Amino acid sequence: QVQLVESGGGLVQAGGSLRLSCVASGGTVSRYNMGWFRQAPGKQREFVAAISRRLGNTYYADSVKGRFTISRDNAKNTVYLQMSSLKPEDTALYYCAADVDIVGSPTTLSDYDYWGQGTQVTVSS
Repeated sequence: QVQLVESGGGLVQAGGSLRLSCVASGGTVSRYNMGWFRQAPGKQREFVAAISRRLGNTYYADSVKGRFTISRDNAKNTVYLQMSSLKPEDTALYYCAADVDIVGSPTTLSDYDYWGQGTQVTVSS
């Protein structure tokens, strides 16, 4: 069973940056599609970014394209989300997820099998 632990969240002013980390155990991140999702209060969980297994193709929600970067360190079995030019609307609980079956799209929430507990990101205006 894959276990995912996120870290790196916090409080930051608009325009600032944060880097989220997701450390995996019980599995190898390079073998799975790995994704970041977020959920704001009163809203549904939504796709943010993903990185495909093997080739490491990346995918982004339109709302974060050009501001966020997903990457993977195979040696550390860790996936990162570098967030820049943060906006108050980026405030949410951010989750890391692993799609081990690789049966669907890296951007589809329901295709992911394992989830972390989340890390809070709060952007003040």
